[in-house]
Amino acid sequence: MKPALGVAILLAMTRVAAAADYYAPSPLGAYSWIGPYLGANVGYEWGSVSNSQTQPSGLAGGIAAGYNWQQGHFVFGGETDVSLSAADATVAPVEFSSPWFGTLRGRGGLALGNVLIFGTAGLAYGDLRADTTGLTESHTSVGWVAGAGVEVGFARHWSAKAEWLYLDFADRSFTITGANNGLSANLLRFGVDYHF
Repeated sequence: MKPALGVAILLAMTRVAAAADYYAPSPLGAYSWIGPYLGANVGYEWGSVSNSQTQPSGLAGGIAAGYNWQQGHFVFGGETDVSLSAADATVAPVEFSSPWFGTLRGRGGLALGNVLIFGTAGLAYGDLRADTTGLTESHTSVGWVAGAGVEVGFARHWSAKAEWLYLDFADRSFTITGANNGLSANLLRFGVDYHF
């Protein structure tokens, strides 16, 4: 009976040791930000159209993907996202809307365990649409984006984030309005990422 009990205790201790090795903190801390991730986000967009009094606003949401590298407490990487937007507004007789947009950004920040405080900047692209009396005109513009946020790892592969972005799209010539119009917008959004 005693040898069997000894073997059982030894097996249990081996399993505990193996589990401790598996969950042991890395040199980077208990939470590592290294690797690819995929996520979804939702938020609110508000802004203004150049050479117009129109101020489109509305919900926006989409998907994002990126990759992080980490050196000590410093995390850096890249992220891309595409979003659909319900932001629109009318100043008679023209309605402006921003049905979709995307970004390609660099990210860098400071990791304090499972909390990442980051800044981000890069390329923005999107669609600005004008509608009036049955006529529609749409132009895709390229511009820039910058912002900041905070991300919190709440499980081994999961994190949640809140971020603010400022997007500025170049003016395009609209026949409907007879002017050059572009969109500048703020975006406050919340997202969840899965880290592979």
